[in-house]
Amino acid sequence: MNLKLDRRPERTPSKLTVTLAPDLKAALDDYAELYRRTYGQKESVADIIPFMLDGFIAADAGFRRARKALEDERAEKAARRSPQPQQESET
Repeated sequence: MNLKLDRRPERTPSKLTVTLAPDLKAALDDYAELYRRTYGQKESVADIIPFMLDGFIAADAGFRRARKALEDERAEKAARRSPQPQQESET
């Protein structure tokens, strides 16, 4: 059966811990404060960062091209590893 809606992607969040330089941490804190002033809604830096990273990656055309090539390479390797169906010989 074909459905118009594709299967939804994995949505289980992954936790990642990073160490930031003090000036970057201060800038992110300021960003969160400006976000609060702009939208009237307080968001923690930890809640904002995933959206910032998503926007950054989405805007990076070079990354998209390189990632597509990487995905194509992986698919090609997987195709070579998977057993090929044997053709029946006509006798």
